[in-house]
Amino acid sequence: MGLDAVRAPAVSGRFYPGTQRELERAVRELLAAVADARPGPARAALAPHAGYVYSGLTAAHVFARLDVPPVVVILAPNHTGVCRARGGASLWEAGAFRTPLGDVTVDVAFARALLEASPLVGADHAAHEHEHAVEVELPFLQIRRADVRIVPLVLAWDAWEGCDLLGRALAALVRRWPERVLLLASSDLNHYEPASVSEGKDRRALEAVVALDGAELLARCRRERISMCGRAPAATVLAASVALGGGAGARHAPRWCITVTRG
Repeated sequence: MGLDAVRAPAVSGRFYPGTQRELERAVRELLAAVADARPGPARAALAPHAGYVYSGLTAAHVFARLDVPPVVVILAPNHTGVCRARGGASLWEAGAFRTPLGDVTVDVAFARALLEASPLVGADHAAHEHEHAVEVELPFLQIRRADVRIVPLVLAWDAWEGCDLLGRALAALVRRWPERVLLLASSDLNHYEPASVSEGKDRRALEAVVALDGAELLARCRRERISMCGRAPAATVLAASVALGGGAGARHAPRWCITVTRG
């Protein structure tokens, strides 16, 4: 696939409305529900990727607080098990992602620089074709910034060593990049347990996130059986945030989480 490869929507009409008019209305209504949120600059954020009926309002709490920059690196978990990238980090390196709102361009320059910077990253369209965790974030980004460019990554591992290495590589690129860049981790929290159980597990995971401690996040998920599907993307973004000097803090949104490290 070449520089003009367009990734077609995989979950349009299921995870979110399938027409341009319905989708734009849905996203704008969700954002309007958090109209008191004040957008600001951020280096990193964590947002959910379930269907909008489940997590759309939580996502709105995140995106309403972001002054979305020109470039957004989206790190997502691999739900499908498909991965052809030797290092386990699958990059859609050119072209665009399509949603009912239009095409979102891939930032080719950043993608190429990332391929050169990290042996973990490989060009791999197969991992993205049926993966929803990048796609679900895009309509919010499109509404918040129409000309946004993305760098879509799907991670097939959850070992701290890989998260730390990739996070440091991303931090080095972000530090020298001529435009502002947001690192966006796509993740839901605990799954398929009673609310009383999930709330406790979510709280434990988010404690590690707010502390910017990716290694502890992964350890807690394993030790306490927290089924946070995007733990590797989150840990990678935390590693990058620490490398960038992200001590200005992470904070929760009122519903579940926005995790933002301010520049």
